[in-house]
This record gives sequence, C-alpha cells and structure tokens, in this order.
Amino acid sequence: MQRKPDAEPQSPRDDAIRLLARREYSRAELHSRLAAKGHEVAAIEACLDGLAEQNLQCDARFAETFVRSRIARGQGPLKIRAELGQRGIDRDGIQQAMSESEDRGEADWFALAADVLAKRFTGPGESPRERARRERFLASRGFDFEQVRHAMQYAWSA
Repeated sequence: MQRKPDAEPQSPRDDAIRLLARREYSRAELHSRLAAKGHEVAAIEACLDGLAEQNLQCDARFAETFVRSRIARGQGPLKIRAELGQRGIDRDGIQQAMSESEDRGEADWFALAADVLAKRFTGPGESPRERARRERFLASRGFDFEQVRHAMQYAWSA
C-alpha cells in the first residue's frame, strides 16, 4: 500500500497501531520499525511510552505469545530464549514467559522433543551417522542434550 505523495505524513502512533493490528511486537521491534520509517527518536519513545501506558504494547504479552507460537512450531527452549533476546526482551522477561508456559503445562520440553523427532524421522537410525543426524536436527531446533537423549530413547516407543 503506497501513500499518495501529497498525503500528510503518518505519526509514529498511526504507524505503530497499524503494525500492532497485525500481530504483537516487542518494544524494541516497534522502535526499529518506526525508526526505519523515518520517525524521530524522541517521537518514537513518547509514542511507545503512550502505547505501553494504554496496554496496547506489552513486552510480557509479546513474550508469552511468542513462546506459545514457537512451542507450536516444535522449537526448543534454547532457540526460543535466543530469539526472544534478539527481539529485545530482557532476561527477566524471558525467564517469566518461559516459566509461565511451563507452569501452564504448555512446555513439556522432553515430550515436545520426542514428538518433533517422531514426526520427522521414522526410527532412531541404524548407523551412528543416522543417529547423529537426528541429534543434530533436535539441537538445531533448540533442545538441550538431556532433551535430545530423552527423545532418542522414547520418540518411537508407543
């Protein structure tokens, strides 16, 4: 959607609301997007403070939604933590979002690793090379060593 050349420039709030209408954004993501649109830093900060006061933008809500969506994609805790950090969520916010998902029973990392592995591969593999391939697959998804070992042992036992 292109703006008309003689149209009034959009305020940072208008642009932020338009972005937030599609999905949740972290404060850092919104700041980056608004800066890329050419808004001044002071105006962006004031806008983001106002959005947070009105509860239209909330890093905790973003982190909770993000964790839930990544679990649904079959990603492990290491990858989820790293991606939240890249999106500007602080360590306390990451820890809170991860703990809440575990407390609600959404994140059983051992069971998730086994499910993801069983969906991708039909068995544990005959050779050490095939088993290593399965282990690398889970590690690339963000599962730790213990979760990978558990998945390799229980993924195909029904």
